[in-house]
Amino acid sequence: MWIVAAVLTMLCFGINNLIFKVTSGKGLSKVHMQFFFYLIAFLLMLGYGAVEGFAAFNGLTIVLGVVIGILNANGNIQMSKAFEKGPASLTSPLISTNTVIPILSAALIFHEHITLIQWSGIIIMLASAAIIQYVPGNGVKLDYRPWMYRILLSVVSFGVLGVLMKTSSHLHIDSINTLVCMYGGGATYLIINSIIMKEKWQRTELKFGAIIGCISVIGYSSYFFALNAGVASIVFPIVSLSCLVVVLSSCWLYKERLRIYQVIGVISALVGIVLTKI
Repeated sequence: MWIVAAVLTMLCFGINNLIFKVTSGKGLSKVHMQFFFYLIAFLLMLGYGAVEGFAAFNGLTIVLGVVIGILNANGNIQMSKAFEKGPASLTSPLISTNTVIPILSAALIFHEHITLIQWSGIIIMLASAAIIQYVPGNGVKLDYRPWMYRILLSVVSFGVLGVLMKTSSHLHIDSINTLVCMYGGGATYLIINSIIMKEKWQRTELKFGAIIGCISVIGYSSYFFALNAGVASIVFPIVSLSCLVVVLSSCWLYKERLRIYQVIGVISALVGIVLTKI
């Protein structure tokens, strides 16, 4: 059952990332979309918790949840901006290499053993990242430095988020409490950003934010279930493959074309992600 939950998480994250790609460049505020997404998800989880009952809150749960929420919001914002600077079929696999961070932290912080196969996966992913980002195919719009800068910020945000998710699961913190703090903290962070940026609010942002928020609740609830009930070393690579949804959809919707060596780079990156968790 937990494998099904991991696959569901992968699909939810992939669909949400695709929505961010589709809405990029359309004049919609990334901060506002994220705010509505967090607000609606917060209300959903708060209602669910009120019916099912909350575990006792403590300072650690609140801090972890809030930081996870901020990192997820920032990671999504940077990813959306990266989509505007380069092709999604390259951007998404590159961002998915953030799995290297929780892998290394698992060895250093949680003293998990990294096998030779996993080290091979790490090396393959890093090499693939170098291949993928090297001069995209003809006709592909690319603003290289801002693109790589946004990708790096997104990788760090999602990578550290993975470490904190692992920490929360390791400490057996109630997932409902964590999600309430995550969405509540993220919404607060985003409304502060909105006040500072003074962007115009649009009704369309609410529509897309609501869709993303509902999908996110399903995705993160499944994520915590999979981590708590299953084997994290299998859950992480399945979730990381959410980039496949974006890659395949972008090639279909936007007719993005890659050079042969970049196709090999995308495939080897996915292979590397899987190898890191075997």
